[in-house]
Amino acid sequence: MGFLSILSFAHQLARERIRPGDVAVDATMGNGHDTLLLAGLVGDGGRVYAFDVQEAALRSTRARLDAAGIPAERCALLLRDHAELADALPADARGRVAAVLFNLGYLPGGDRRVMTTAASTVRALDAALAALRVGGVLCAVVYPGHDGGADEAAAVEAWAAGLEQSRYQAMTYRFLNQRNAPPYVVAVEKRSD
Repeated sequence: MGFLSILSFAHQLARERIRPGDVAVDATMGNGHDTLLLAGLVGDGGRVYAFDVQEAALRSTRARLDAAGIPAERCALLLRDHAELADALPADARGRVAAVLFNLGYLPGGDRRVMTTAASTVRALDAALAALRVGGVLCAVVYPGHDGGADEAAAVEAWAAGLEQSRYQAMTYRFLNQRNAPPYVVAVEKRSD
């Protein structure tokens, strides 16, 4: 058995936290892979809030969810920037979120000029952290290898490193001997309010 891939590691952390009926957030829906995973984990009584700024991401995600038989009412697909997470989450979801997944950068197969940025991502991370319940997890997959990606990755790491140790545990999961600035995970667990 080998190491988990970067995405598999983030997904494993989400699987360990989410139970049927929970609330989860896909902060960067992309083509819907993370949204589908979260929708399966929260089950019929749960709710997923998924964010993206591109109409193509919403269409792709809706098609993926429909193909998997996920009821539309289980997932709120929001055509909004992840930086608007605090305003977009309903009041009854705040403080109840079991997991938040970020897959930063640009939409695979989409316009590479449209991407997450350090400034918008840090705002989204702050909002996501506030929405987490105790024991919840936030996972950000960062991609330092594209234009602007290294700055965003550094901002995410600095944000996580600055969190109060008594309330949060923060870590990275990365492969050290891969070329071309491979992606890695920055994960945060909320230990207390």
